[in-house]
Amino acid sequence: MTFDWLDDLLYNFAQTLGVETFDLNPLVAVVLLGITCGIVGSLVVGNRMAFFSDAMSHTAFAGVGLALFGIVVTTGIRSPLEADQYDWIIPVVMVALGTIVGIGIGYVRERTGLTNDTVIGVFFALAVGIGAMFLPEARKFVNIDPDHFLYGSVALARGEDLFILFVLGLITSAVVAWRYNGLVFASFNPSLARSRGIAIRFNNYLLIVLLVLVVNLSIKSIGVLLINALLVVPAAAAANLGRNLRQVFWLTLAGSVGAGVIGLQISQRVSIGIGGGRTMDFGPGGTIIVICVFWFFATMVVATLRGRKTGSSGDRSG
Repeated sequence: MTFDWLDDLLYNFAQTLGVETFDLNPLVAVVLLGITCGIVGSLVVGNRMAFFSDAMSHTAFAGVGLALFGIVVTTGIRSPLEADQYDWIIPVVMVALGTIVGIGIGYVRERTGLTNDTVIGVFFALAVGIGAMFLPEARKFVNIDPDHFLYGSVALARGEDLFILFVLGLITSAVVAWRYNGLVFASFNPSLARSRGIAIRFNNYLLIVLLVLVVNLSIKSIGVLLINALLVVPAAAAANLGRNLRQVFWLTLAGSVGAGVIGLQISQRVSIGIGGGRTMDFGPGGTIIVICVFWFFATMVVATLRGRKTGSSGDRSG
């Protein structure tokens, strides 16, 4: 599927606004990503799944390696140029493997007495091992840089990336709107939720699959590090300020979008002179992460001045 029409539409829209597409596209990308991560971020923190989201992002490396190995073996390609037509297979394998690993984590956690972080650590090691097995050799035949998946580059967002982020935002919004009460109820009081007939297991697995989609479908355009930060840090900051779960949700959404926009603007407009007429710019992904963390510590100060224990709002249902 080609997205030339969308690139043309974005170019014309940027010209109407009097800006360039390399300014407009990243802004649209961080807003879409901020909305998506803001919607699910409070659920990630409320369900103590911060480490889980990190494991999912590293599972993506295993998906990339497995997909590239499969492409090389089944198609017999001999050069990177021949592999371009199979790029669509990579996200499919990433999502499929991420779903298997995510459901596997949930299943093993239910069937054993092991702690959540221990089970995740086991699957984390498996994902990294699979990636290390296949990725180095497959790269000889396929033109792809794994570092791009780690750091991403929202500054290079294209029409295809924005389309994926937009559809991902719609799916996330629909799922959370459909099951939000059950997801929240199950996170702060599973016993009470079970007594009221709420399908806790279904909600847990639904959240796992949703996180798999969010991480794997956005990782190509923005990188592992940024997706992890936006899923966890704004929600943690919101828990310092919000008096109930409803406030935490909206503060997470505002913090995620706000940090993305502010961090992007700083990376585009601020640079450091290093002599000889040269300047050093800031990477947009890293700048957004730093803004998120600064916001978290600022909310800690506010919570302390209020005489409240930080993060306490995430434990109340009001």
